[in-house]
This record gives sequence, C-alpha cells and structure tokens, in this order.
Amino acid sequence: MSATLEEIHNRLLDTYGHQHWWPGESPFEVMVGAVLVQNTSWKNVERAIENLRERDLLDPVALHQVPVEELAELIRPAGYYRIKARRLCNLLDLVVERYGGSLEAMFQSSLETLREELLAVNGIGPETADSILLYAGGMPTFVVDTYTHRVFARHGWIDFSARYHEIKEHFESGLEKDPQLYNEYHALLVRVGHLHCRKTPKCAGCPLAGLLPEGGPREPEF
Repeated sequence: MSATLEEIHNRLLDTYGHQHWWPGESPFEVMVGAVLVQNTSWKNVERAIENLRERDLLDPVALHQVPVEELAELIRPAGYYRIKARRLCNLLDLVVERYGGSLEAMFQSSLETLREELLAVNGIGPETADSILLYAGGMPTFVVDTYTHRVFARHGWIDFSARYHEIKEHFESGLEKDPQLYNEYHALLVRVGHLHCRKTPKCAGCPLAGLLPEGGPREPEF
C-alpha cells in the first residue's frame, strides 16, 4: 500500500501527539547535545551537559576557552569523550572565530552557506549538521537518522541503498519547507523507530503497520 508523506505524518501524530523536540534550554545547549549524542543515549548526554552547566560553561566563548583535555573530562559521561571533545572544539572554532561567538549572527547566514560551513568542520557529519540547523537554528532542513532510513526502507518507500542526501531530498521535495513540520516529523519517526522499528521489527501495534507491503516489512538483501 502506498502512502503520502502527509498521511504517514498524520498517523504518527494521531498516535503519539506532539513530541516537543529537541530537549535543551538554549540553542547552544542543543548544539552541544547534537555533538554529544552521537553513539550514546540522551541520559548520558544530560549528565555531560549538567557538568558544563555546573561550571557555567554553556556559552560558546566560555567553552571555547576550556582546554580540550579539561573539556574531555567534563563530557566523559557522554562516551567517546576525547573524540567528542575534539569535535566540540572544532565546532566552537567556527562559532567563535567566524561569528564572534554569536549564534544569532551564525543563524543569520543562509541555510546553504551555514550547512556547508558546518559540514566542513572535522567530525560534523550531515545528521549532526542538520540537527544543529533545524533544532538550534530553526532552519528548514530535514534530519535523517537510522530510524528514518529503517522505517521508510522497510515499508518500501525508499531503497535500503538510499543515501543520506537522497532520503533528505525525498522528504524536502514532498513537504512544505516548514521547520516546525520537519522538527515534528523527525521526532515522530524516532518515536516509532524506538518503539517498533528496531533492528528486529515489532510491528504489532505500530501505527504504520497497515502501510507495510504485502508479506510484511522488507529487509535488505545481502
């Protein structure tokens, strides 16, 4: 059974309601979280961010002045802390040296320009860059993650071989360029992915189960 992007969104929204993403008290905290959440749980990220908050370091200029070794210890709860500390430092170099530490100035850049700048930062990939642009900057760019790919591929709406930019284009070409819609849609896909579309699918009770192809969820051929 085929389905429009709008129908998929509405089924998820009717089931789960508004998700109120991304958790964070400020745009900068969202940016930091987007880097720290790679390959770990949000609970671990919260512990790391709380360490920064206790030191009054949730400010681009203040955090930029912290030596990378010290930063690594502060974010240790997030895992891969030495790698993530270096990535954060690289991102802070952009924010402070290019924009004087002003996120307001940073997000006044065009979406295309800022996305290119973020992707040029060592350690910042497409998902992290788009998370920063959408959730911290409120800019209309769709975030694609593992759940997005898995949900849509299993339903036959995209190929398992589809790459990040192809999936992103699939959404952006079929939806109104609305950051609130992109925000909600991505959050809903994470929710259904977490509850149902895991590595081993649990389709019972899934709001998208009625849209599966004949024979059930597709899986990649090896």
